[in-house]
Amino acid sequence: MIEIQGVSKRYRGALVVDDVSLRIPARGVTSIIGPNGAGKSTLLSMIARLVGLDGGTIAIDGLDVVTTAGPVLARRLAVLRQDNHMTARLTVRDLVAFGRYPHSRSRPAAGDEEHVARALGYLDLTDLADRFLDELSGGQRQRAFVAMVLCQDTDYILLDEPLNNLDMRHSAAMMRILRRAADELGRTVVVVLHDINVASWHSDHIVAMRAGRVCRQGTPDEIVSESVLQDIYGIPLAVERIDGRPVCLFWR
Repeated sequence: MIEIQGVSKRYRGALVVDDVSLRIPARGVTSIIGPNGAGKSTLLSMIARLVGLDGGTIAIDGLDVVTTAGPVLARRLAVLRQDNHMTARLTVRDLVAFGRYPHSRSRPAAGDEEHVARALGYLDLTDLADRFLDELSGGQRQRAFVAMVLCQDTDYILLDEPLNNLDMRHSAAMMRILRRAADELGRTVVVVLHDINVASWHSDHIVAMRAGRVCRQGTPDEIVSESVLQDIYGIPLAVERIDGRPVCLFWR
């Protein structure tokens, strides 16, 4: 479980995360949604210790993310940021193998190759394993970075807008992969998303943020409703049910 207590963050005096307290349940998929500037990515970055806290505490299974040793936290938590830049000329296989670093500390260990092969297969990258990253499309590179995160083999996986650069087919495939990682591998997946319907279709739990605070949280049925979404986004929306799930059809 991820426990967040009274967390805040300021940038140049502007309060971007405001006294957030939240429990994210272990296992399953939790999506964080909300309008631009709501504080979603900043909150995720603080959970991952990529950004410091100005107040409050965050613990993962009782481990304080500020005081826990980096190697210990890296074996519990993997993260994918929005802006992934790799200056070295690497193959897909080389990149994915970086996911084993918290376990092997740059010395190849037994089972590493198996983990890499499994991650490549999970993201449908086996045929591209020996291609260089700069030879791939944006969507293929995005899948390679997600494969690296899965290869880290952690209980918790944090992803900030993992559908960037992906077309509809690969976006759907990516969410199915993350859903499988939660269901089949017992992972806790926390993902920042802009698409309400993707969150509705694939999540167990949705956290909605607005103006730096958590304004709603609950199941997709509890969050994806016309009144709740209008409160979050400030515009009228139409919601219908398709195959038993709430779907936002259009913005009025």
